[in-house]
Amino acid sequence: QVQLVESGGGLVQPGGSLRLSCAASGSIFSINAMGWYRQAPGKQRELVARITSGGSTNYADSVKGRFTISRDNAKNTMYLQMNSLKPEDTAVYYCNADVVDRTWTWTSSRHWGQGTQVTVSS
Repeated sequence: QVQLVESGGGLVQPGGSLRLSCAASGSIFSINAMGWYRQAPGKQRELVARITSGGSTNYADSVKGRFTISRDNAKNTMYLQMNSLKPEDTAVYYCNADVVDRTWTWTSSRHWGQGTQVTVSS
């Protein structure tokens, strides 16, 4: 009933920029925290950035100063602006959201998007 769709990934040169988007749709009453995760080949999925419904943010040390997470609550959409990209940023980036379903408003559940590939290479 809830779907998250990422977009904006692609191939970029080191030092370049990309902007990822995550659009949530379906049986949504509200969305609590949202976050971006990434998974490189052979590596564990890791948290990149997180943002609460009120706009408070947290970042992994590896991306601080380079990435900016934001959200538009009216559009149920989250963004990740990625600047000064490095080859080690190459991964599949996944959107995650803690969603309050319209049918079960007294609880929430975590949902994942399908992922979008980001490749940083010269």
